[in-house]
Amino acid sequence: MKSFRLKSVLVVLFLSIGFVSCSNDDDNDKTPAPTEKAALVTEIKGPETGKVNEELSYDVTYIIDNACGQFDKISEVTIGTEKGLQVVAKYPATGACTMQVPDPQKTVYKFKSATKGTFEIKFKKSETEFLTKKVVIE
Repeated sequence: MKSFRLKSVLVVLFLSIGFVSCSNDDDNDKTPAPTEKAALVTEIKGPETGKVNEELSYDVTYIIDNACGQFDKISEVTIGTEKGLQVVAKYPATGACTMQVPDPQKTVYKFKSATKGTFEIKFKKSETEFLTKKVVIE
């Protein structure tokens, strides 16, 4: 009887260890989120004048860290007390990028004003300064 009880306890213990040691690896199958990083702008091209409620398009040239980076969005940024815009690029979280020398990338920024005046479109050029394009709205 003791032998049967001991075997039963060992079987239950063995099975419980087997169930506990099995883990659900489905959580590891999720693709890691891409990382985002500000890209530095090298040039802003577009009109210097416009009219009220007229949409103006500006070609914004920027440099990404590696050729796997892609345009994500344009967001607001503050350097010191100055406010401006920055281009944000996203990079894949997995895998190494084989093309390490990136070409300058371009995106289009749309500007529209409901009032007359002189406006400055500022994009982040470096960690400490903006690249500025002035536009006069008549």
